[in-house]
Amino acid sequence: MSVQPAVVRRVLLLAHTGREDARDVARAFVKALSSHGIVVRALAEEAADLELDPDDLEIVAGGDDDAACDCELAIVIGGDGTILRAAEITHERGTPLLGVNLGHVGFLAESEPEDVESTITAVVEGRYTSEERLTIDVSVFTDGQLVTSTWALNEASVEKAARERMLEVVVEVDGRPLSRFGCDGVVCATPTGSTAYNFSAGGPVVWPGVEALLMVPISAHALFARPLVVAPSSTLAVEVLTRTGGSGVLWCDGRRTVDLPPGARIEVRRGERPVRFVRLHAAPFTDRLVAKFGLPVQGWRGA
Repeated sequence: MSVQPAVVRRVLLLAHTGREDARDVARAFVKALSSHGIVVRALAEEAADLELDPDDLEIVAGGDDDAACDCELAIVIGGDGTILRAAEITHERGTPLLGVNLGHVGFLAESEPEDVESTITAVVEGRYTSEERLTIDVSVFTDGQLVTSTWALNEASVEKAARERMLEVVVEVDGRPLSRFGCDGVVCATPTGSTAYNFSAGGPVVWPGVEALLMVPISAHALFARPLVVAPSSTLAVEVLTRTGGSGVLWCDGRRTVDLPPGARIEVRRGERPVRFVRLHAAPFTDRLVAKFGLPVQGWRGA
């Protein structure tokens, strides 16, 4: 009779090393999870910056593209920017992300600093679920040739490269031109990103359970330049017109950039790989909106 080897549980720890409070929270997770036999993996540079004991960790190189291999989840300590960076690291593996918010709004995070103890307990006991979030795949063409392919969780924004020069574009949906206008840019967002740049640009808030793509012009000089919500099977496109000589820049999640010469074409469609987020409790998205934005609900007489 063969003896089955014990299953090793492993989590990846990622943190905003520039925050003092991240060090204490990271240490709490490492100490508690290790004491329960869960292996905590960390990037070498982050472990050093957080002053974590390497004897308590499984260390991997900071440039390791497979840092999330064999990890059941990634614990992310920081704000939404840190979670977006974690999404880049774990995207290929599809590792669920558990965000512990140390930022201002922290819309992508599931836990707050005061909830660290209960969050640790939930991880140890495996009392969590995960949900998939739609992403977008982004393709950039110049002279009809594909030059860059990338992806985003929140949004891909086409923006003017020079402050003094407006960007003139034609936007397209499903292979058909919709409108031409001068603008500061165009945001193509996911429902997850609807509370990020899309929100600041005047786009709608879309519940995460809705599968859709969003397109929102930024400061457009046009009679018809309204926010659009289209089917998840649709393809959005933005063409930078050549006649004005204006160049642009593509930003993906505010982290990755691509220069856009006049004549560039950007196509956005539903991503092949979703991003997964850990959920510790089934709180309605409405409650998250109220809490994160401090919305006034006094006087409500519902159920």
